[in-house]
Amino acid sequence: MKIVSWNVNGIRAILKKDFLKSVEAMDPDVLCIQETKAAVEDAKTAFATLPNYKPFVNDSKARKGYSGTAILVKEDPINVTFDIGILEHDQEGRVVTAEFEKFFLVNVYVPNSGEKLARLDYRQEWNKVFLDYLKALEDVKPVVLCGDLNVAHQEIDIARPKQNFNKSAGYTEQEIEGFQNMVDKGLVDTFRHFHPEEQKFTYWNYWRQSRERNIGWRIDYFMVSEELIPQIKTAEIYNEYWGSDHCPVAIDIQFED
Repeated sequence: MKIVSWNVNGIRAILKKDFLKSVEAMDPDVLCIQETKAAVEDAKTAFATLPNYKPFVNDSKARKGYSGTAILVKEDPINVTFDIGILEHDQEGRVVTAEFEKFFLVNVYVPNSGEKLARLDYRQEWNKVFLDYLKALEDVKPVVLCGDLNVAHQEIDIARPKQNFNKSAGYTEQEIEGFQNMVDKGLVDTFRHFHPEEQKFTYWNYWRQSRERNIGWRIDYFMVSEELIPQIKTAEIYNEYWGSDHCPVAIDIQFED
C-alpha cells in the first residue's frame, strides 16, 4: 500500500494547477489531504475529479474556508472517524482516522502556533490530547500518522534554525518537545529513519522565492508505531511536485500474506 500525504493549501486552488497530473503520477492507494479550505460538500465536488478514489472529508465548523482534512481511498477501509472526541479540539476539521485491517491511519493538520506565537498555549494543549488519542488507538492496533505537523524537529529539518528558534511558529522549544514526546512514546519518524542525514524540506514560504532558493522546513511527516517499522519499505519526500507551498510525502507499507 502506497500512502501519500499532501497539504494542498486549498483544494480548489490546487486543482487549477497540475494536481491531477501529480496524483496520477504518484498513483497512491491512499491519499491524505490537509488544508482543503472547503466545506465537506465543496471538497467532495472537488475530489470528484479523482474518480478512482472515494473521499472521506472533515471540515472546519468554526471558520468557513479554513483548515479541513480528507482521506481518499481506492478500496474502502473498515471504518472512518472524524476528530478526536473532544469538543474544544474538534471545531477545525483537523483529523480523519481510517481503520484498516492491520493499522489505523490518522491524517492530521496540526494547529499552527500563529503570528507572534499567539496560539502556542493552545498548541501545547493540542499536542497533549492528540498524543493521548494516538496512544488510545495504539491500544487496539498500530498507528500510521501522517500530515502537516507544523513543527521542524531538529536543526537538519529547517534551513535557518538559528534565525527561527523560539521566534517562529513551528520551531519553538515547546513545539519541538511536543514532537519529541511522540518519539519518546514509540512513534518513529519514517523519513529520518531511512534518511538519517539527508536535508530535504516539505514546506517553503511564498515569500521571496523561498522554494526556488530552497529556504524551507520539513514539517510534513509519516510517523508509525515502532512495531510497524519492518513493514515500511520506503519513506520519501516528493519535492518535484508543485502547486502548493508544501510538497507531498509518502510511504510504502507492505505486509506478508
